Amino acid sequence: MLKEAKDLALGLWTTLKSMAETPVTIQYPETKRPVRTRFKGRHVLKRYENGLEKCIGCSLCAAACPADAIFVEASENTDEKRFSPGERYASTYEINMLRCIFCGYCEDACPTEAIVLGDNYELSYTSRRSSIYMKEMLLEPVPEGGKPTPQKVEPGKFTRSVPEMKNPDYY
Repeated sequence: MLKEAKDLALGLWTTLKSMAETPVTIQYPETKRPVRTRFKGRHVLKRYENGLEKCIGCSLCAAACPADAIFVEASENTDEKRFSPGERYASTYEINMLRCIFCGYCEDACPTEAIVLGDNYELSYTSRRSSIYMKEMLLEPVPEGGKPTPQKVEPGKFTRSVPEMKNPDYY
């Protein structure tokens, strides 16, 4: 009988002590909680300072994705319609957010650091179709001073050429 009363008093003390503490509840829509630095949220396709897209359509992100959530289709760049500085660009880039497990392998596999998992955690869908993010939804806005894609460039500006060797007998 004495043990039960002691346990009851200890439980009552714990309850009264927790009532005196400040609550940890955050009023979500009004106050947004800051995310950690390593948080992996909604994907973003990055651009260069001049407005060109960093994605070159290599599909390494799609190959690295364990959930098969990314689809990339590449097309050739021309001087009249240039989307990226490389020879190719991603004409179609889709991420199925219902399949994505936010592992970050796509970010690690990208050679140009075009895809980044940002800090946006507000992801809600009303239909399956709205959960598939197209390239237009993923691309970040054009930076100030840059031009939107496609851009027209001088012929041969982005072609790759072999630089002349300063000392050909070096090797």
